[in-house]
Order: sequence, then C-alpha cells, then structure tokens
Amino acid sequence: MGSQAESGGGGSTTTTMRNRFRGCSKADFLPEQSFQSWSNYMSALKETPARFMNRLTTRSLDDTELNQVKSESLHDMKKALTWWDLTWFGIGAVIGAGIFVLTGQEANQHAGPAVILSFAVSGLSAMLSVMCYTEFAVEIPVAGGSFAYLRVELGDFMAFIAAGNIILEYVISSAAVARSWTSYFATLCNHKPDDFRIIAHNLSPDYSHLDPIAVVVIGVICFVAVYSVKGSSRLNYISSIVHVFIIVFIIIAGLTHADTKNLTPFIPYEPRGIFQASAVLFFAYVGFDAVSTMAEETKNPGRDIPIGLVGSMAIVTVAYCLMSLTLCLMQPYNQIDKDAPFTLAFEKVGMNWAKYLVAIGALKGMTTVLLVSAIGQARYLTHIARTHMMPPWLAQVNEKTGTPRNATIVMMFATAIIALFTNLDILSNLLSISTLFIFMLVALALLVRRYYASGITTPSDRNKFVTFAALILGSSIATAAYWGATQTGWIVYTITGPIWFLSTLGLQLFVPQARNPKLWGVPLVPWLPSASIAVNIFLLGSIDKDSYIRFAIWTCLLMVYYVFFGLHASYDTAIEMAKVGVEENAMELGKVEAKKYPLTHEDLEGHSGNNDDKS
Repeated sequence: MGSQAESGGGGSTTTTMRNRFRGCSKADFLPEQSFQSWSNYMSALKETPARFMNRLTTRSLDDTELNQVKSESLHDMKKALTWWDLTWFGIGAVIGAGIFVLTGQEANQHAGPAVILSFAVSGLSAMLSVMCYTEFAVEIPVAGGSFAYLRVELGDFMAFIAAGNIILEYVISSAAVARSWTSYFATLCNHKPDDFRIIAHNLSPDYSHLDPIAVVVIGVICFVAVYSVKGSSRLNYISSIVHVFIIVFIIIAGLTHADTKNLTPFIPYEPRGIFQASAVLFFAYVGFDAVSTMAEETKNPGRDIPIGLVGSMAIVTVAYCLMSLTLCLMQPYNQIDKDAPFTLAFEKVGMNWAKYLVAIGALKGMTTVLLVSAIGQARYLTHIARTHMMPPWLAQVNEKTGTPRNATIVMMFATAIIALFTNLDILSNLLSISTLFIFMLVALALLVRRYYASGITTPSDRNKFVTFAALILGSSIATAAYWGATQTGWIVYTITGPIWFLSTLGLQLFVPQARNPKLWGVPLVPWLPSASIAVNIFLLGSIDKDSYIRFAIWTCLLMVYYVFFGLHASYDTAIEMAKVGVEENAMELGKVEAKKYPLTHEDLEGHSGNNDDKS
C-alpha cells in the first residue's frame, strides 16, 4: 500500500476524488486507489491485517469531521432549523408506532398494567442517552450523528460497526412504523389490521404478510424528504401539533371511562415482565437520535440542540406514561388488543366515533415518525459515505434542494423492501438491540471524550481510566447476563452493583477530566454516562435469544463487507485526506505507521493546529 499511497492514483487529491463522483460511473462508487485495478485490489487484500490495525487504532478529529469530511458532499446543507423545529422534530420522530401498537402488545403479553413502569424505565434510559447525545451534537454539529461521535472517540472500526447498526436501526424502525400505518388504516376503514395485506402462503409465517400500502407510504415520505428539509419541518410541526391535541383527547376521553379495578393485578407477570417490556418499548423512544443528525442544518447548535432534544424527550415520556395509564384503566390488560389497542379500546367502551379520531391521530403520528426518520437516516448514510465506508455517490448533497437525495432514496428503498415482508414483532425486538447497543457506545464515547485526550492525559491517568471504564462495562454486563440467566437469584447483584458504583466513584475521584465542553456539557459526569451504560446494557439482557441470533448474523455480514470493501476504501480516503491536510497545513490524519506511509506520525503532528485532538 505504501507505493499506492505515494502514487495517489497519479497525483490525485481528495478534491480530485470529489470532483469525479458527479454521475453514476464506477468512479462514483469505487473511486479509491485500491479498486482501480484487480492487481491493486489483490495487493490491498494482502495488506488487510495491517490496514485493519490502523483503522482500529486511528481516531478522527473534530476538525476533520467538521470540515474535511463534510466537504466530500460537494455542496453544503442549508442551515434552516431552530430549537422550535428541533423540538417538534423530536416529538414527531418519536410518537408513532411504539405507543399506538407496542403498548397493547407488551401490556397483554409481558407487563400488564405495569406497562406504565416499563415506559418510565425506557424513558429514563432514553433521557440518559439524550443527554449524552446533546454534548456531542453541540461540539461536533455534523450530519453523521453517533457515527461521527464514535469515529472521534472510539476509532474508525467501532464507528463502522455502529454505522452498520445505525442503518439497520433506521431501516427497521421505518419499516415497523410503515406496517403499523397499514394496521391503523385498516381499522379506520372498519377492517381487521391484516385485511389490507396479501398473504403469501409459500413464505415463512413471519414474512408472509405482504404489505403494499406500507411501500406506497414510504414512497410518498421519500419524495417529501428529498424536496426540502425546511418544508419537511413545517409539515412535521403542523402535523405534530394536531397530533398532540389528539393525544390530549385520548387521555381525557379515556379517563372518563376509567376503572381502577383494571389495574389489579398491577404486576401480573412479575417484575421481570416490566423489564422485558421495557426492552421492547425502548422502540417507542427511537427517533430522537435523528434530531442530532440535523445539527449540521441548525442555526445555533449550542442553544437549539439541547433545548430541542431534552425538551422533546421530556414531553414524549410524560405523554407515553399518561397514555399507557389511560389504556390500562379503560380495559383489563388481558383484553387489550395487540394490534390497534387504543382504537378498539374506545370501541369497546361505546365510543365508536372516537376510534376514528384515534386512528387518524395514530396515522398522523406514524407519518411524522416516517418523515423524520427518512431525514435522519439519509444524513447518517451521507456522513458514512463521506468517509468512503459506503460508496461516495451516497454522500452527494443536491445543490438545488440542499438535501442528500441519493442517500434518502436508497435508504427508503431498503426500508420499503423490509416493510413489504417482515412482521412487527421481529422488527421491534431486533431494533431494540441495535439501538441500545449504539446508545451504550455513545455513553462510553462521552467518558472517553471527557477523560482521555492525547497529549494531555498522562499514562498513569490513562491506565486508571481504562481500568475504571472496564469495570463499569464488566459489572454492567455481568448484571445483565445474570438477570437473563436466572429467574429468582439475587446474590450476584450484591457484587456487581457495588463494583459499578465504586468504579464510577473512582473515575470521579482519581482521574482528572482532560477536556471541558466549550458550549454545552452533560451534567453529573461520570455518573450520568455511566448510568446510561448500565441501563442500556441491562435492557439488552432482557431481549430474547432469537433477536440476538439475527443481530449476530447482521454483524457478520457487516464484517464481510468491511473486510472486502469498507476497510480499503476508508483507508485510501484517510491517506488522501492526510496528504491534503499536511499540504494545506490544515488538518492531521492521526496515528499513521511510519513503515506503511510516506508520511510519518511525527510529520502529521507537526502540522496539527489543535492540541485537543487525538493521535
């Protein structure tokens, strides 16, 4: 690779590479040096171990993500959003299929009336994650969201694994919401939820209920998302305001038919059922991370992002708890419908007319969820493609609309395929794993950001930080594993709980923070991110085995893609960016092996303009 890097494809630079992907030729998808010929590719494959180690240990820089990587899109996204837009985007992104569908499923099967507590636990976990996201979104306001944050703090490889799960998260969440849209539309038309689906008897039961309506809805959403982010914002908050009024109606009208006897027994499935439901109901909070991907299009990230993210999550959590309480007061938990719980609950108490209003509200909520998800997932994919881990064609931003048109269309096409075939229960469980895994990594990345900075943190402090962080992770994993493995035991918790507490306390007392946030900082560090790690991992321990098998299969597929394509493309691109950065005295790549590159680590560091950046 050394000779390839030196030649750089005939003296090409990153700017030249960007200028090439304007159409749909091979250069738009594989412009990197490793893919210019079979001999180059074979040579690259032979160097896979060395390249992998480089990508594993290399961390990006704030400035790299904010400037050099972002410039790969040719055109800038338009800065058109305020805290008002972000708050309504947050509400619109979250309130959808989770509350209107999964509430019935989890109350009926796992939690009973205690589904209220399940929503509270999931809401706490989501709020902890929101707080971690806010600091990153303010400090690194780019479209990449958690992918960019993890590239900066945990390295290129961990960011890729997260990126693959981010893509999976968004595709699955949108597919699940689109299928729920069909269910509610059917009830609005006085049909059963599956009446508008086509049964393919030759397929597996989990994939045989084909949903063409979901595909059509996704297509319409894709068109709106491509057209304009500001126009999407206006449509979103108008729809969301109407949606909030309908939610208030559901709570007030439902409570007029409340019967406290329906809350007995409150925990019919024992405490374990509460946390099993929480793990699945976390799906109901998915979407807020899409707001962080809009930081690049926000006018004042330091003010607008914290207000938008924290404010919308607080509103959503209160709304979810009140709505689930209302539903459980209206009907005994074992009579709640699993597909359209609120609609049929009003029908059973004699308010037939109200079920139509509820169905319309559900459809509005799910439509805005799909819209915000389409915007968020496209921006994630755009930033991933900017690093060339995905084809750079996906990084292009349309000059006229200021939106990532290619990424939006590709993501929505993938979503439509999944929505056509896959049942909701499979989607929601698999989604929860990906989401909780990513949120745990972001919380860990925040600890790294605060407590480890190259050139500032001493070796002694670094070793202490690694030890305490490992104990926090280890105790959290042990707690979750024990919870998943035993039904009645408790003795292990008396060991893992104190280890987590003392490790977090030790991090606070014995390791000085290496970096202070410039504009907005998460309070109660390290306790808040440490708690986020523990809660997210604990909820992971409540998810069924089959979902983990699907998660493992997806991760293996990601590794295959990375080894044969993503690794080499991102490696070549990093080399090009480093060369351009040194030539322009603007940026540095980071850790580079002197034997492999024409530029040494010391050469690059000599051009660094930011003492806080990593090696």
